[in-house]
Amino acid sequence: MQRFELYIDGEFLPGAAWFESLDPASGAPWAEIAEARRAEVDRAVAAAGRAFRTGPWPAMSATQRGKLLMRLADLVQAAAPELAQIETRDTGKILRETSAQIAYVADYYRYYAGLADKIEGAHLPIDKPDMEVWLRREPIGTVAAIVPWNSQLFLSAVKLGPALAAGCTVVLKASEDGPAPLLAFARLVHEAGFPPGVVNVITGFAPDCGAVLTAHPGIDHIAFTGGPETARHVLRASAENLASTSLELGGKSPFIVFADADLESAVNAQIAGIFAATGQSCVAGSRLLVQESIKAGMLAELAARAGRIVIGAPGEMTTEMGPLCTARQRARLHGIVTASVAAGARLVCGGVIPEGPGTYYPPTILDCSAAPEAPCLHEEMFGPVLSVVGFADEEAALRIANDTAYGLASGLFTRDLSRAHRMIRALRAGIVWVNTYRAVSPIAPFGGHGLSGHGREGGLAAALDYTTVKTVWLRTSEEPIPDPFVMR
Repeated sequence: MQRFELYIDGEFLPGAAWFESLDPASGAPWAEIAEARRAEVDRAVAAAGRAFRTGPWPAMSATQRGKLLMRLADLVQAAAPELAQIETRDTGKILRETSAQIAYVADYYRYYAGLADKIEGAHLPIDKPDMEVWLRREPIGTVAAIVPWNSQLFLSAVKLGPALAAGCTVVLKASEDGPAPLLAFARLVHEAGFPPGVVNVITGFAPDCGAVLTAHPGIDHIAFTGGPETARHVLRASAENLASTSLELGGKSPFIVFADADLESAVNAQIAGIFAATGQSCVAGSRLLVQESIKAGMLAELAARAGRIVIGAPGEMTTEMGPLCTARQRARLHGIVTASVAAGARLVCGGVIPEGPGTYYPPTILDCSAAPEAPCLHEEMFGPVLSVVGFADEEAALRIANDTAYGLASGLFTRDLSRAHRMIRALRAGIVWVNTYRAVSPIAPFGGHGLSGHGREGGLAAALDYTTVKTVWLRTSEEPIPDPFVMR
């Protein structure tokens, strides 16, 4: 079995213990992972704090930081095939997906490399003639960046890239489920030449690692991606250190199709939006809202397409959908499907756990038009399950779309430009994709509100989240400051 060590203060370390990581396709252990506990967390945070205050990192210019990020981007691109193999083995994501995604991750580091020396302050036209006042944007400090197992190299790039561009130091915690890709990524950080302690990569379990990290007095900012329940624990822990937070959480994204839409595009986008990554995506288009006049036809086409999806070993380039990451996730998913059918949802296809090894689950479609309270319509599934409801008109579509505690993403398919603008204004979501879905770019921020969190990742907005504003007052008058106790 392969072994993956922690990366702390520029060194690779074994940690407090070792635990096994399972291959989701077979259920068999394939790697041993070094586990961080309180001592390792303390060491990582202390290293990041030292690196932030002293040594070469704070003395570097923003341009120099950008050059290091550019070097990291080149290394990520060169190592993408190897990293993709590791992520596929450790998480069950299909190789054709990890290969494409990790290659694009390099562009995120390039974007923030170029942005590093463009984070600007401001001059204020102050109302006092003998004063010059300006604002400096400075790094916020030491960041705890916590990412889940799905798309972890991407989700770490949208934290690590802007944090390093801003001049912060980082303790990056990988999920205990499938952490090998990020621990392998640490080797590239080391090779890129970042000073010791600037980037530390650890993993471990919630009580002894995650909870300790988020409550640690040496942490200034917490950037977290995960579920709302874990986010509540993060916020409670942050009360100990009063760290600022940015939270990128889950979603229950509506995918709205009007009768005038390009149906071929809508079907293709919906298949990608719910069955790509085996549905394990925070922006999965898990609620299909389709106008009644085309509902039956679209549902039939989606079911036919779902039945043709090639399910198999994630390492095969012909595979289109692989296993879920963990048996725990599959059990939860199937429980919600079962409860939804009991609540009146009609099972169109899928919904049966297949025999054999691995944590596979078939593409599943539930028609919930007669079951508006079915749990599959309201709970984030994080799997290949599509819940479908019909709507009569624009007003009904908006009412159903906004009937959620989440607010991350949404999709809209229509040829009516006026309708599109009305819907864009009215949809309560941080992202609105019109006649497309799941498009991303390092230039464009993403994030949500409600149970989908707060703050933004990607774009300039993310870099500013890792800065704090310093106000500088400079008195220009050569006259003595007046005696404050002499009234004039």
